[in-house]
Amino acid sequence: MSNQTVFSHTDPDLLSVLEELKRREPIFHTAAFGFTRAEFERATAPEYWETSASGRRYSREFILRTLEQHPPVDAVAAGWRCYDHAVRRLGPETYLLTYTLRQVERLTRRMTIWQSTSTGWRILYHQGTIVSAEEDDAFPRRWLEVPPWLEPH
Repeated sequence: MSNQTVFSHTDPDLLSVLEELKRREPIFHTAAFGFTRAEFERATAPEYWETSASGRRYSREFILRTLEQHPPVDAVAAGWRCYDHAVRRLGPETYLLTYTLRQVERLTRRMTIWQSTSTGWRILYHQGTIVSAEEDDAFPRRWLEVPPWLEPH
């Protein structure tokens, strides 16, 4: 399996789940996920929280309040592009969706933990990480001299 295949592999029996979840990403920025507070509440578990690309952590209530004050942009209208989607089953009715998001000049790797419930899909956790170099399975050059775990603190 090539590196790219490893990062974007989905078992064939999960392809229908992958298609359902792809429509809902990026979360808070698609019609399938929703655009109103009521839709956001239905689509997020009460214990939902996220870690942003900056490393900040945000609670569900903070996000819901912020989205009311500053409605999110529609990803399609803004020209954002999601690709390299993959899904893995984590447990009964619980899945990890990973993908890459291009927001004009900003590139991030995203992951969302989704749960299928009797009332529909909802998210348990989300994280975004800014891509600083578009190469996988390679250490930054400076690490070849002194890996960070060997640097004196």
